[in-house]
Order: sequence, then structure tokens, then C-alpha cells
Amino acid sequence: QVQLVESGGGLVEAGGSLRLSCAASGLTFSTYAMGWFRQAPGKEREFVAAISWSGGNTYYADSVKGRFTIARDNAKNTVYLQMNSLKPEDTAVYYCAATLTGLARLADDYDYWGQGTQVTVSS
Repeated sequence: QVQLVESGGGLVEAGGSLRLSCAASGLTFSTYAMGWFRQAPGKEREFVAAISWSGGNTYYADSVKGRFTIARDNAKNTVYLQMNSLKPEDTAVYYCAATLTGLARLADDYDYWGQGTQVTVSS
């Protein structure tokens, strides 16, 4: 059974930082590209960042480029999202997801999803 478990969310002031983690089990982690998505209340789920199976390639949404960094540790079956210079508009539930498709930005291309972790940025 595949499980993706996010952690690291919380409440932070604007300009602050958070580091999200997503621990994977039940799949051959090193063969999957991983992505982070987010969903704010009343809005559709949107792509944030993706990383290739090796970690050698990354892809970011324009809204987070230069502020967020995605990374992975295949020895620990974990993917990370370092979020700096946070803004109130970054407030959302953040989800990690796994795909065999590659550096995908469409949610439909992802095979497995975590339950999400709440990130709230106060102004």
C-alpha cells in the first residue's frame, strides 16, 4: 500500500520560512518523480514544484520560483519543499504526489497523493 505522509506545515509570519517533508512508503521511491501542489480555500489545486526521480531536474511554478526549493533524499524516501520569503497568498493545504510520468505539472498525471499539510502565512 502506497503512503505519502506530509509534515512540517504550520503558522508563520509573512517573510518567514517553513520546510515541508513528505515521507513515502510502499513504492520504489527512486523511480518516481515527485511533486508538490497546494490548494487554498475556494480555489483549485495548483502546481507548485516537481523534481525528477534522480533529483537532477526541477520545475517550479512562476509564483514560487526563487523562493521555494524542492529536493529529495532517495535513501530516506523523502521529498522536501523549502519555502522562504513566505507571503499570505502562499496560505494553502500543501500536498505531495508521486508520478512515473516525469516532471509533470498536471495533477492528473500523478498516481499517488498524500493527505496534505496546512500552511498559514499571516500578514
